[in-house]
Amino acid sequence: MTYRATSPGRLRLPTGWRRLAVRLPILFFRAGLGPLFGKRLLLLHHVGRVSGLDRRVVLEVVSYDPHGTSWIVASGFGAKADWYQNLLREPKTLIRFGNRPHAVTARFLTPDDGAEIMAGYARRHPRTARRLCGFMGLPLDGSEASLRDAGRAVPFVRLDTADGLRGHGRGRA
Repeated sequence: MTYRATSPGRLRLPTGWRRLAVRLPILFFRAGLGPLFGKRLLLLHHVGRVSGLDRRVVLEVVSYDPHGTSWIVASGFGAKADWYQNLLREPKTLIRFGNRPHAVTARFLTPDDGAEIMAGYARRHPRTARRLCGFMGLPLDGSEASLRDAGRAVPFVRLDTADGLRGHGRGRA
């Protein structure tokens, strides 16, 4: 599946059958088939900032705490993605990871955090990292420095449970 940048750093959202293909995993989660995606995807519930309606999106998990207290996701469509904007407005929400629901609070990570996250992700998933950078129109020459630069350009969000907040030394939500 390919997406074209309408201008540097700005991607057009998929339409037609591609949009259906991107949204199909939501139906799998709703049918209780979330475990089919292993530890790679989660279902994020969020509230529309304009409509106030319940919204859902399936996101790739960049990394997670194996104790189930935090997950890191990236916005492949940048900071203008609806789910990202909706979480900025209301950071407390729900996710489904496998078949387990979790109440979480979104924490928006810094560009320097993103650099570290992208470097680690590229070590674990080199081909997917290259595809993600190509998808977003980010230059990548395979070096650690270019991966870190790409990570600074991608908005990353950490989704913490109340236990995860205590584990990160930030107190209660």
